[in-house]
Amino acid sequence: MAKSSQALSESDRRLVAAWAADCAERVLRIFEAERPTDGRPRAAIARTRAYSRGELDTAVEIRQRFMGGGAAKEVKSPAAAAAARAAGQAAAVCHMGAHALGAAAYAVKAASLASPDRPGAADDEVRWQLMHMKAEVRTALRALPRVGEDRSGPLGPGLLASGQLGIIIRDLQAALSLPDRKPD
Repeated sequence: MAKSSQALSESDRRLVAAWAADCAERVLRIFEAERPTDGRPRAAIARTRAYSRGELDTAVEIRQRFMGGGAAKEVKSPAAAAAARAAGQAAAVCHMGAHALGAAAYAVKAASLASPDRPGAADDEVRWQLMHMKAEVRTALRALPRVGEDRSGPLGPGLLASGQLGIIIRDLQAALSLPDRKPD
């Protein structure tokens, strides 16, 4: 069985996991405002960071990536649910690197839903994500297929390729295709 182009190498998954954790952590407060005693999304982000540092075994983390997945279903606010899903997508990077874009997209969705009076909230979040992306992460994410084009993973036709999430990921991938900017 051929490996999916959405998987990335283990070393690249560890690189993009740290960025995915950063994206998810930025919106974690939205979830915690509604469920302050539910530590599942925070724990998922902590595991993602430990994985990125090489402290956790890939095979073990792949089996544990769904731990805490119910957190998004147990909140009333769509913004809080999106924040929990950002953490879940970050935790799934150990399985497929493409989940990093899912974490980023859900974080953008959470930020925009939490700020309905700020039409630029989504753009601001995407800008932050791109500015806080190391060159190695950018290079790894560029290796992923375009959202909706490859059926063998999370970027295939489905939830991440449709609606607001699909638009966000398309925007992120378009920005990734631009030449790297030289520091001023």
